[in-house]
Amino acid sequence: MAIKSIKARSKGKRTSILIDFKKVLSTNSNKPNKSLTKSIHNQSGRNNQGIITTRHQGGGHKRKYREIDFKRNKDGIEAIIQTIEYDPNRTAFICLISYLDGTKNYILAPRDIKVGDRIVSGEKVDIKTGNTLLLKNIPEGTFVHNIELIPGHGGQIARSAGGFAQVLGKDETGAYTICKLASGEVRKISNDCRATIGVVSNEDHNLVNLGKAGRSRHMGIRPTVRGSAMNPNDHPHGGGEGRQSIGYDAPRTPWGKRHMGVKTRRQKKASSALIIRRRNGK
Repeated sequence: MAIKSIKARSKGKRTSILIDFKKVLSTNSNKPNKSLTKSIHNQSGRNNQGIITTRHQGGGHKRKYREIDFKRNKDGIEAIIQTIEYDPNRTAFICLISYLDGTKNYILAPRDIKVGDRIVSGEKVDIKTGNTLLLKNIPEGTFVHNIELIPGHGGQIARSAGGFAQVLGKDETGAYTICKLASGEVRKISNDCRATIGVVSNEDHNLVNLGKAGRSRHMGIRPTVRGSAMNPNDHPHGGGEGRQSIGYDAPRTPWGKRHMGVKTRRQKKASSALIIRRRNGK
């Protein structure tokens, strides 16, 4: 377990449970590779007109974006894990890899990967943690991450901390691989899509307790106020003397629309034909 509890010397520390980065990250990962980073402008949840389109965002520490290679399409050339680093833009850790031809890239760090390990991409390579290959060449029962949905577009599924999917086998046509996602959804994915062997690192991320509001503000998260604590002109749940029920058959957004449990997926979405079992079991 790479988590640590902090001695309760203050109320903010008392309930804190944090990741022990010293146990996970490599010692030479203090600064990111300059050629693989770029500056990002803090939008604070606003669009080009300055209107808030995503609430509860703003502030936070200045960050630089690490360009991650989600495609892993440099086939047949071995790469060596140089560092395991923290990435402020995602929940998972990242690896700096160096190919034998001198090229360097960042990739998502799989669990149990170590500095000095060798990985490779290709159509048919060993089933080893960190290697990337086509889904049709991955045996049943294997845990994979960074899975493509469209061949050549780069990984889109199972990219966050502790994320994975399990290969269940091929469908009756032989054109698709059946995968079970961590949510419980079972779906078909094209055989020509790539996936990386293993589970994404930092699987203890769900155990983290920030302990105080200030730590959320450092991450660019602004406070969230309950609708029932507002006035009637601010939220449909607001108003009333003392604690009151929301007064609706279902919870509402600040703009009066139903939410929580309301289906939002388009009825005629093309990929629905590839979903064998939804995550809600239907």
